[in-house]
Amino acid sequence: MGGQIETRLQALGLALPDYCAPRANFLPYRIEGGLIFMAGQICEWNGEVPFVGPVIEDGAAVPASGPYIDMVTAQKAAQMCALNLLFHLRDACGGNLEAIRCVVRLGGFVNCLPGFGAAPAVINAASDLFIALLGEEGRHARTAVGVAGLPANASVEVDAVFALG
Repeated sequence: MGGQIETRLQALGLALPDYCAPRANFLPYRIEGGLIFMAGQICEWNGEVPFVGPVIEDGAAVPASGPYIDMVTAQKAAQMCALNLLFHLRDACGGNLEAIRCVVRLGGFVNCLPGFGAAPAVINAASDLFIALLGEEGRHARTAVGVAGLPANASVEVDAVFALG
């Protein structure tokens, strides 16, 4: 690892996955002008999806059919999505994350049941990671929504737009 961003990542006890291949017919990113548009990344780690099923709020009744995950686990899933974004972002920057000027926008999708209102709290984990790595340049515009399903029944998906420096 090299550079301040990767050093901060390491100091947080985090690492990027070894690989993160697209699951369908799309590019992991596209660069237009000074922006990098990142495809959505699910909570997958080296080809496995450890966090599956809808997220339920703490204290909510758990329906008989599952699987389900709780809020703390969902936040870990959102952070994993952010790490997958960083994996592809590093490639987009020719191996140098220091080429990033800022996070422009983050979009988060939380697999949930109707009436779930805590999608923003789940996606905060991805936002918090970018702020920890980039400081004020990690702050961004954001959308966080609950959805009825995600690829591979993943619990969380995050996409982003970054500006090059």
